[in-house]
Amino acid sequence: MRRTLSSPTLIILQSLFKDEPGEIRSDRRLAHLFRSKLSFASSLRLIMLVRKVTQNAALCNAVLRLPPSMSGVQRRAGAVLTVQTLRPYVSQSAEAVLEKSAAGSDVASKAERVDKKAASVESKSFAVNMFKGQISTSQVFPFPTVLNEEQSEFLREIVGPCTKFFNDVNDPALNDQLEKVEDQTLEGLKQMGAFGLQVPADLGGVGLNNTQYARLVEIVGMHDLGVGITLGAHQSIGFKGILLYGNKQQKEKYLPKLASGETMAAFCLTEPSSGSDAASIRSIAVPSPCGKYFTLNGSKIWISNGGLAEIFTVFAKTPMKDEKTGEVKDKITALIVERSFGGVTHGPPEKKMGIKASNTAEVFFENVRVPAECVLGEVGGGFKVAMNILNNGRFGMAAALSGTMKGVLAKAVDHAANRTQFGNKIHNYGVIQEKMARMAMMQYVTESMAYMVSGNMDSGATDFQIEAAISKIFASEAAWTVTDECIQIMGGMGFMKDAGVERVLRDLRIFRIFEGTNDILRLFVALNGFQNAGNQLKNLQKALKSPFSNASLLAGEITKRAKRKAGMGTGLTLQGSVHPELSHSGALAVKAIEQFGEVIEELLLKHGKRIIDEQFVLKRVADCAIDLYAMIVVLSRASRSLSQGHSSAEHEKMLCETWCTEAYERIMQDIKFLKSGTSKQTFKNLRAISAAVVENGGVVSPHPLGF
Repeated sequence: MRRTLSSPTLIILQSLFKDEPGEIRSDRRLAHLFRSKLSFASSLRLIMLVRKVTQNAALCNAVLRLPPSMSGVQRRAGAVLTVQTLRPYVSQSAEAVLEKSAAGSDVASKAERVDKKAASVESKSFAVNMFKGQISTSQVFPFPTVLNEEQSEFLREIVGPCTKFFNDVNDPALNDQLEKVEDQTLEGLKQMGAFGLQVPADLGGVGLNNTQYARLVEIVGMHDLGVGITLGAHQSIGFKGILLYGNKQQKEKYLPKLASGETMAAFCLTEPSSGSDAASIRSIAVPSPCGKYFTLNGSKIWISNGGLAEIFTVFAKTPMKDEKTGEVKDKITALIVERSFGGVTHGPPEKKMGIKASNTAEVFFENVRVPAECVLGEVGGGFKVAMNILNNGRFGMAAALSGTMKGVLAKAVDHAANRTQFGNKIHNYGVIQEKMARMAMMQYVTESMAYMVSGNMDSGATDFQIEAAISKIFASEAAWTVTDECIQIMGGMGFMKDAGVERVLRDLRIFRIFEGTNDILRLFVALNGFQNAGNQLKNLQKALKSPFSNASLLAGEITKRAKRKAGMGTGLTLQGSVHPELSHSGALAVKAIEQFGEVIEELLLKHGKRIIDEQFVLKRVADCAIDLYAMIVVLSRASRSLSQGHSSAEHEKMLCETWCTEAYERIMQDIKFLKSGTSKQTFKNLRAISAAVVENGGVVSPHPLGF
């Protein structure tokens, strides 16, 4: 029996089983091949791969007849593909597919699927589309549920011991005092596998996806941000480049020891002369005449784990010759550098305001000979590597800080519920109630953003950069506000060191600075949005040149603009996505998106390419985008809770409604200001005031007493 299959199925299965062009063996024959040629582990992993490219359920079911007695541990073990087992039976093209699937966790495999083709596909990103005044719901509704039963069960098994460890073993106050993570804590973390949470199981890690990882870093963030930085600098950015861009040999060489905590990793980008401007780095890696190694020279500052790490992801300029022009230009290259190469040293631990338990040091590279096989990605492709590492890690910061806020809010509530003033518990007073309500809203928004982004990533989304940046900005600012308000609620008691909140506030300050300062990330959010909106305008301009062949596109655009001018809705809606009980809040979000898209277009037409220099405008545009995305994530999460009848559904509904009402007002205020004539004069005044202060070296106006 033979049958013709669809193209994606044909390509994969044809390459796997070397069948005749256009045809494939029967389900039964395939099942026999699988069971006779491959081990159980290989069969299971291979079938998972087949499922991704075919809707042929009968084929999958025929192959996948697993013993019902199999334990969860056996199933997890079986999910690891051993390429060596398959090598005798598959073609080279299949091997490439399988190696990519086996080479890393979900994080690695999904990151590698980002290619040039993605750029030409219409983005499904909600954030990208809101800049166009459009709504794309596929990545935001319903709220992501990405964990299957086995993944959820496995995560539950880890959450309990992890929480107990931080309650019983870790001492954040002692770590802060010692200015290092206590040895007992480090050893305990290693035993729990905390140094390789997203490293594949076959390489010695826990093999978590992004959502599972977020849940665990949330626990760390609730208890000790200093420990969180030590772990995050190691795996969220330190060796993340090896996960995302490392080849098979690099992963097999480095990841097992990194996952066990036997060796530590650090991310080396920032230099004395280059903070937010990564392209201005001066460290240089010169290729040898034989092409076998690079000679690395330079230094990096404020490197987390800089004094502890044995493995460094280093970014340096590499002179490259243009094949067409012959001109030599410097391009950034990412390198894996081992301390054992020689020439790698570090300075003393930096004295810091917060996160004192983490190690921060300057790292020096002097004539370090780096083998050519230690290049991550491509020579000259380091800037892309650095940006993707940071983009892939930002959701983790939001998750950690949602945990921080949860812990801080609990302290504030405990105090407010027990403190009596003027004959009443202070939680009964309106001023305190407003503070606690806003603290709860900020935590809810942050948590919703973190798990929306991680869920999108786990679902295979490749365009989430704007959302990830928004989550980092919002989380770091919300956590600071929540902690500051906790101290205010606790009064003098909150100011005391023993309360533990002042340490959290000190630790939090850095989060608005590192991994992209919030000011730069606001520009990133706005400019990325403008770029996508600008591309849409270009397409319309092209369509106008051939009106007859683009009649439907132009007709839709004309109708939309006519409705907008008449003050009518443009046809956008969230009906069917938002729960009926949240329809009013959903309507506010739609109206805000319509108005936002309109002002983006007006600003593009007004400033054109010069918009990149209009930072007063960009800041306010980013603020609108942050509020809009926050509205959508809480609408999605609260809708799910209402639909599923969660016990907290009514509470979440109130959080959502209140947030959306206030966020809408802020957005409308910013849009009104950007459209008004007063904004131009205000921006002019701000420039002049700043220039005068700089010229005077500080305050310009004389003292009111005259001396």
